[in-house]
Amino acid sequence: MPINKLFSRFIRLRMKEINKSLSAPIESSEAVFTDLFEQLCDTQFGEEHGVSYFNSTLPKDQFRGLIPIRTYDEFKPWIERARRGELSVVWPGKTNWFAKSSGTTSDRSKYLPVTEESLKKGHYKGGRDLLSIFCEQRPNAPLYAGKHLIIGGSSALHEDGSGAYTGDLSAIIVRNLPPWVEMRRTPSREITLLEDWKVKVNLMAEKVAEEDVRILAGVPSWMLVVCKEVMRIKKVESLDEVWPNLWLYMHGGVGFDPYESEFKSLIKSENMHYMETYNASEGFFALQDDLDRRDMALLLNHGIYYEFIPMSEFDVDRLDTMSTIELSDVETGVDYAIVISTNAGLWRYLLGDVIRFTSLAPYRIEIAGRTTSYINVVGEELMISTAEKALSMSLKSAGYSLKEFTVAPLFSEDSGNPIGHEWAVELQEEKPREMDAVEFARILDKHLMDLNSDYSAKRSNDLVLQLPKVNFMPVGTFEGWLDSRGKLGGQHKIPRLSNSRKIIDEIL
Repeated sequence: MPINKLFSRFIRLRMKEINKSLSAPIESSEAVFTDLFEQLCDTQFGEEHGVSYFNSTLPKDQFRGLIPIRTYDEFKPWIERARRGELSVVWPGKTNWFAKSSGTTSDRSKYLPVTEESLKKGHYKGGRDLLSIFCEQRPNAPLYAGKHLIIGGSSALHEDGSGAYTGDLSAIIVRNLPPWVEMRRTPSREITLLEDWKVKVNLMAEKVAEEDVRILAGVPSWMLVVCKEVMRIKKVESLDEVWPNLWLYMHGGVGFDPYESEFKSLIKSENMHYMETYNASEGFFALQDDLDRRDMALLLNHGIYYEFIPMSEFDVDRLDTMSTIELSDVETGVDYAIVISTNAGLWRYLLGDVIRFTSLAPYRIEIAGRTTSYINVVGEELMISTAEKALSMSLKSAGYSLKEFTVAPLFSEDSGNPIGHEWAVELQEEKPREMDAVEFARILDKHLMDLNSDYSAKRSNDLVLQLPKVNFMPVGTFEGWLDSRGKLGGQHKIPRLSNSRKIIDEIL
């Protein structure tokens, strides 16, 4: 039997368990909680919070009554103890890896625990599930006979003195990949783990330009950089000429809408498919389970237990007194902040993302934004998902392709009151523009009003908010900003919405 058929048959064996989890979500979630609670009881964290097998109180009542919801800054002391080499602090035994992640905390970087369980039962299992679903829906896709281009972060692993290692999640994943994945991944580990992103892009493109690449995986903005460099090296007009067997792009990290038209202009093959994942340093949360839908199935048997806070009740200043609801009580169309407990040793941890359920059978979600990444200076409640969709629609109508953007409030020079929003937008390439920034702002403004009733109300007659101000930035602006902060690389993302002007003022 040809190797690709063997691979497809092997990978699709997961479908029985995937379908079981999707059809019995509450049972799957409860099984994960039971397993996690048993591990929690064997940790210093659990002991210090009074959690015990022998407590007469029910496990869930202990869990919610004794452990408050925490942000990273509040959870950090236990992580630091584990980083120093203490045993069984947040997870039984020694935690050997800590994923370095950018975040909106008081520190420049976060260090999140990664355990063997979270790798095998979370990240790798999620990746295998995505391939299983794809192969089930496209059984003739020749994925395994070629190479898989995986673009991760820019950090190698560094020993921190206690025998543990820190680095980007991608570096941890690459170091521990199962053999069946490693043998098909490209480029080499040496190139993948280079820390100098500028050097890495060139070496990566030179290497993969000569490979038979069939799967792409990585953040859209950085994947475009590498793909365009490959096209430059090969002197071609489309990626189809370099990789005629390319079938699948697994993307995540940022919204795909603003980048979709650019990818489709580079890859014209009818065999090409795009699947979204919701994967972060904290865990693998969701993936697109239907090629004909854009939302994602919430993964409920991957070592993560979920709780939810309706955003209408959310207040970051009183997390320790806030109540959560369980999966069985969520509703479609409502925005929720996510609280997670994981097999990496995060307990009632505020993830910071805001999700919205699109379906309850099975449970499917879309990412609406961040609890701290939105603009709401006059009650307009502009979330990332709306901003990305409106910008994508505006760019498509103007024939442009996005590279990056960020948005912040615009304040009156006289009174200091908020008078609108200011956008910094970088396109994929410099080109003569048929319309100026003001004309584009009018198109963008109309889409924002159509998509967000709160924004529309505040824009009525220019009484509260004026027309947005749009700045088209030179190509390379955002990369230069990241580079100046030592954050150039595949896992670092531009903060897109903010209630302060710090980032946009630096970029402008």
